[in-house]
Amino acid sequence: MTIRRWLFPFLAAFAATGCASMDIRDFEGSRPEFRLEEYFSGHSRAWGIFQDRTGKIRAQFTVDLHGAWEGGEFVLREDFHYRDGRREQRVWRIRKLDEHRYEGRAGDVVGVAQGQARGQALNWRYTLRLSVGQRQWDMHLGDWMFLQDDGVLINRAVMRKFGFKVGEITIVFQQGASTSR
Repeated sequence: MTIRRWLFPFLAAFAATGCASMDIRDFEGSRPEFRLEEYFSGHSRAWGIFQDRTGKIRAQFTVDLHGAWEGGEFVLREDFHYRDGRREQRVWRIRKLDEHRYEGRAGDVVGVAQGQARGQALNWRYTLRLSVGQRQWDMHLGDWMFLQDDGVLINRAVMRKFGFKVGEITIVFQQGASTSR
């Protein structure tokens, strides 16, 4: 009986906090207001790291970005330059559905990415197909982007497989930063 009295409050507290996550509506009215298609219009640069589930840094990279409207889509080209010499490119084709919602497609994205913006924040959810050795893995990503007063954009993403955290990605963007290499 004593164990039950101790265990129930512990499990209730875990259920209340352990599964909690941010809600995009919490950022309604926060400033500066983040509009993906305005922030990424033209050139920008980013610096990032990937940490595995234990926190060990597994990759460091820079990204040169260029965004522009093409017809009814916002096209965002991302050129990744990894510290180990690898290079990758992702080209997003993004549609603005209404004042707050976006959807996007890219060659290595499975299906359609869904995004929602409120105030200074954007939550972007998608499944990324990654090549790991000879296999391909579908990783689920939940990105949170937060625009700061000085034009810096901070992105935190959690990567999951089968519901388990595989790693985290941290990226810092600077609007209009030089993309010369």
